[in-house]
Amino acid sequence: MGSQGKYKKRKAPLYKSFIYAFQGIKGVVKSERNLKIHLFVAVVVIGAGWYFSVSRLEWLLIMVAIFGTITLEMINSAIERTVDLITGDVHPLAKQAKDIAAGAVLMYAIFAVLVGLIIFLPKLF
Repeated sequence: MGSQGKYKKRKAPLYKSFIYAFQGIKGVVKSERNLKIHLFVAVVVIGAGWYFSVSRLEWLLIMVAIFGTITLEMINSAIERTVDLITGDVHPLAKQAKDIAAGAVLMYAIFAVLVGLIIFLPKLF
């Protein structure tokens, strides 16, 4: 075995990966206003789904919309933090990276609203 073998980084136990992931979720929920808004809307939509007894397929679409939006918001937050870590300066490429990530969240949020309208409008009228 060469010298590289003894300097190999040991992998952390699997359970620690879950701990780190939950720490990330907790941190982003505490620090990101937009994620708090998404979570509030998700609770309202889940309540409406329960009230209107939506079908299994409708629940599936609602869950895809909710979890997709929250996941993209978390990725957007990670991108923003990474860009801020790499450069403290206002750089056109840094701004583009942040704006594109925010745009991805917006696009998916629009999708989520459309899913909600398609499912709930007929139940309201």
